[in-house]
Amino acid sequence: MSAFYQQGPTLANQYTDDPLLEQLLRHRLPASVFEEIRHGLTTLGGRAVTEIAAAGEAAEADPPRHVPYDAWGRRVDRIETPAAWRTLERIAVEEGLVATAYERRHGPWSRVHQFARFYLYAPSSATFSCPLAMTDGAARCLELHGGPLRATIYPRLVTRDPEAFWTSGQWMTERTGGSDVAETATVARPSGGRFSLHGIKWFTSATTSQMALTLARIEGSPPAGTKSLSLFCVELRDPSGALHDIRILRLKDKLGTRALPTAELALEGTPAALVGDAGHGVAKIASMFSITRIANACAAAAGMRRALALACDYARKRRAFGQRLIDLPLHAATLADLELECQAACHLVFFLAELLGRDECAVAMPADAALLRMLTPVVKLYTAKQAIAVASEVVEAFGGAGYIEDTGVPRLLRDAQVLSIWEGTTNVLSLDVLRAIDGGALADAITALRQRIQGVSVRGPLTASVASVAQALERIAQYAGRQGRGAAREAGARGLAVSVARTTAGLLMLEHAAWGADGPSADATAIAARRWCARNLTPLTEVDEVDLDDTQTLLRSQTGR
Repeated sequence: MSAFYQQGPTLANQYTDDPLLEQLLRHRLPASVFEEIRHGLTTLGGRAVTEIAAAGEAAEADPPRHVPYDAWGRRVDRIETPAAWRTLERIAVEEGLVATAYERRHGPWSRVHQFARFYLYAPSSATFSCPLAMTDGAARCLELHGGPLRATIYPRLVTRDPEAFWTSGQWMTERTGGSDVAETATVARPSGGRFSLHGIKWFTSATTSQMALTLARIEGSPPAGTKSLSLFCVELRDPSGALHDIRILRLKDKLGTRALPTAELALEGTPAALVGDAGHGVAKIASMFSITRIANACAAAAGMRRALALACDYARKRRAFGQRLIDLPLHAATLADLELECQAACHLVFFLAELLGRDECAVAMPADAALLRMLTPVVKLYTAKQAIAVASEVVEAFGGAGYIEDTGVPRLLRDAQVLSIWEGTTNVLSLDVLRAIDGGALADAITALRQRIQGVSVRGPLTASVASVAQALERIAQYAGRQGRGAAREAGARGLAVSVARTTAGLLMLEHAAWGADGPSADATAIAARRWCARNLTPLTEVDEVDLDDTQTLLRSQTGR
């Protein structure tokens, strides 16, 4: 009998072992800011693979449990979470995962710093990154629209004190509509200067939070459409800890994110405070969705990096056909392709973080605003889809071990799958890109990107890569200009969004290569930019009436209807 046992993958400090992250921060940040934050990121990178990872594993092993009744039959609706879940929260607060953005110690660069911290924390956190993202979004929403809530609730969302900190839920999904919030059926009835909410929230993440933001129609408002929806702030529990007229119908049994409490709720006269004035609630949550979508993209990029770090370490240890996997040409090529996807995602996320920081600190130029509006849905949808693809490839890279639960590898794929659903599915966000185009954002964004690519100074083979990005921008502009409106335009929206993502990533990678042309990683950054730009940057889909008819014929062939 063989005495051989395969050594599993191990992770080093996730900041110092990630050269791209450090290079990108050096590139994006003023030198003084980078030097100030580097030590803290190194510390967090160490915690990510020690105590945060240990707490994340413990939380995954002990998922939340719904206790509807006490021993004597009284309805208590308690969700029990393990101590590890609370440890993850405490560490997040200590590390300023939300607070860093609102302290604005580094002005517009504060968002880049915050998302770097989020990037290190998220893959180890058993998805505690989800309530943190929603808390961040709620904080920004209340900062802009909260009125008196700014003095009472907002400080709890942005504190570094674990005893005072609150997380926030985000209750938008109902039985009648998920992404289609126009179908929201929850009713808000005036009640003593406040409101009471009545309805069913079908999917509420982080249900152990202390508060939530939700949409409802004030009684007497039109029963359909988005303009009659108002935004409300709900405090979930009274001082004794009992839920405020909220009944937990069940915890959801999910494919992944199993440590995260996700529930179906009945609001039975739940007290709530109106956020801002009545109506236009959807417009008020736009600031929240901008943040949660960027956070989703950051979690996707971080998940890709973590999966690839594990696969590469394993490839250096696992031997097959007389060689290490990392030395087998086809396996190495596969991992290198995944590295390109990780780098592209990282560039897109931190560019968005920079744009967001400028916007929040009121130093954004008109071009910045157009890029932020256009790229937020684009980057979210693209990184989410690529995170799933990378996780699937990494499962395969481990062979049979990748399919075994106790290696931890399958969870990478299960948890990645939700990223394309949270904060808007791929198709919903592709249609949002069309709305951005109608608002003029694409034209302004293309103009800004053209100016940036014209300013990239590179040598040798990268000059052809610059030309490829410039040509891709022209193809995108021409395609968007001739698509008009209607069904054909909608059918091609996904290809358009992906084209904007890939082309923008190519531009950012070229800018990074130009910045680092004389540095120690010059060869690697140049190769990454060249290989990325050699891909098809614009997988645009030409759709006409014949294509639309053919699509319906194919679908009818499945059912006969």
